Amino acid sequence: MNYFSWLLQFTLSGLLNFVDGLWSSCGDERVIIFTTNHVEKLDPALLRPGRMDMHIHMSYCTFHGFKILAENYLGISETDLGRCHGGVLAEIERLIVGTEVTPAEVAEEFMKDEDYSVTLHGLVQLLKKRIRLQRKKRKMEI
Repeated sequence: MNYFSWLLQFTLSGLLNFVDGLWSSCGDERVIIFTTNHVEKLDPALLRPGRMDMHIHMSYCTFHGFKILAENYLGISETDLGRCHGGVLAEIERLIVGTEVTPAEVAEEFMKDEDYSVTLHGLVQLLKKRIRLQRKKRKMEI
């Protein structure tokens, strides 16, 4: 059976039976993670308590999230960030508000170099690029 014929046979009922079967076959507690970009398109039967007991919204990165990531990935406290990189910090704070950048993208930027200045300036460039793309996308929608 090729992939496309299997995909045509894939049904909501089959998925629900599979998920329910996972729970009934496990003696211990299990964590099953489902992800989607469009929760509004999912059938309510899939989202009911007992199948999906917890819903976690993963938002875009905030300035607070950036500071936590900077401490975790770069080992820089908020105080040190302000003292040593105040100008860049203020620019990041201004740019990150309303910018659609995920915490994973920020963390990826932090892993590109061991020099804090390089990574912070790289993040500024990423945010500026993302803002330009968002503006371009909005203009195309109008």
